[in-house]
Amino acid sequence: MSQEFNYRHLYYFWVVAKEGGMARAAGRLGMAVQTVSTQVRELEQSLGHALLKPAGRGLVLTEAGLAAMHQADQIFALGEQLPGVVRDAAVAPGVRLAVGISEGLPKLAVRRLLQPVIDTPRLRLLCHEDEFDDLLGDLALHRLDVVLADRAAPPNRNLRLYSHPLGSSSLVWYAPLSLLAAAREGFPQSLAKLPVLLPTAHAAVRGRIDQWFERLGIAPNIVGEFEDSALLATFGAAGMGVFPAAELIDDKLTDAGKAQRVAACGGVEELFFAIATEKRVLHPLVQRLLPAPR
Repeated sequence: MSQEFNYRHLYYFWVVAKEGGMARAAGRLGMAVQTVSTQVRELEQSLGHALLKPAGRGLVLTEAGLAAMHQADQIFALGEQLPGVVRDAAVAPGVRLAVGISEGLPKLAVRRLLQPVIDTPRLRLLCHEDEFDDLLGDLALHRLDVVLADRAAPPNRNLRLYSHPLGSSSLVWYAPLSLLAAAREGFPQSLAKLPVLLPTAHAAVRGRIDQWFERLGIAPNIVGEFEDSALLATFGAAGMGVFPAAELIDDKLTDAGKAQRVAACGGVEELFFAIATEKRVLHPLVQRLLPAPR
């Protein structure tokens, strides 16, 4: 970065853009309008492009300003996190692992996937759930150490991300006790008559389930779709319908006695991935999440 670039000038520009005008920005900053205007002009001169243009009684961003604003949002969001990060490091030193959890990943499986690191002494585990694409962006900005997901990261020349397979689990159909006998009788054709609960398209496995139905010529009686797999299982076990889940969490579903296994969803698997920014993972805890090399 050129020495002519000044982060204080960037901050003034950011406030002006947020407030939509010099006067409002000056009031927020407790400064004279002329001072704020001068600082913004110096930023524009250092970058070589106009960032703001008049619009009515206020100001709007130019194309260059939009790009600068996007970067400024990220810079100052990270800056707001700095005091907490420093405080946590000073007060409670330990091993920190920031994990992104994709919305499509079965939440009941997350505990199993993280099991290799749970007993780490002085572990500080931060779990953040969000949409898949947003998590990949946070990972690329190093806000996260790893993303756990039900799919691999798509090719993107702007994001150098690497997908490490964690394994898979067969998909199984479960039913509440009130529907168990009817579900087992004539399975899988019984799914055309009984109420069925499914994950939404947020889950990568939904496409494979739809293909399974199509292959068997079954039109399921879908009465509910859920983004959260734990919520899906909760409603299913409560009697709303028959539902699929990864066999990995079989004991979590059947031990309570409210749902029982009907049959396997033949050939359909739930896939699990750890996505990181390095092909050779360097974070020691992320390394422990990955299967041992054969």
